[in-house]
Amino acid sequence: MKDRCSVVSALLERYHDQEVTEEERRLIEDHLSQCPSCRDLLSTTAQIGTLIKLPIQEASERADFDRTWTKIRREIEKREPLPWWESFGDRLKASLFSWKRAWIPAMAAALIVVGLIVGPVLLEDQSPLKISSVEYVESADYNVMIYEGEKGNVTIIWLFDRSDEEVPAS
Repeated sequence: MKDRCSVVSALLERYHDQEVTEEERRLIEDHLSQCPSCRDLLSTTAQIGTLIKLPIQEASERADFDRTWTKIRREIEKREPLPWWESFGDRLKASLFSWKRAWIPAMAAALIVVGLIVGPVLLEDQSPLKISSVEYVESADYNVMIYEGEKGNVTIIWLFDRSDEEVPAS
């Protein structure tokens, strides 16, 4: 029985405040029906709660919150306004420190994504386009045309100009 009394006495304050589970409530009520010392402890807990609660309720009923708020507002209005640069700095500090820690990794991730998207565009070769060129070289026996493409490809074309003569067989 003493073991149950120690368990129930540990739960009595929560039971009085109605903060126990349904199972704990049943256990306590079953025990209270059989144990007068735990019933007395519950009664004492209720009396202490009343002794604490009553002065607070009486003080809150006597308090004049409208008058207090009027005094506070009057003091606020008495203060001279800050120069614009100080009030701007205060607002900026307040907004920067009000960020939650979760925003920092999110912003870092966003900057990385933007860097991955924009980086290659900025690093592209911005030099002017290379123009194709054609060079033509004439000689007594052969004519040669050299074609260099935009991407650096080189094509050489040999031109023979012996249409009237027969080419000797070798």
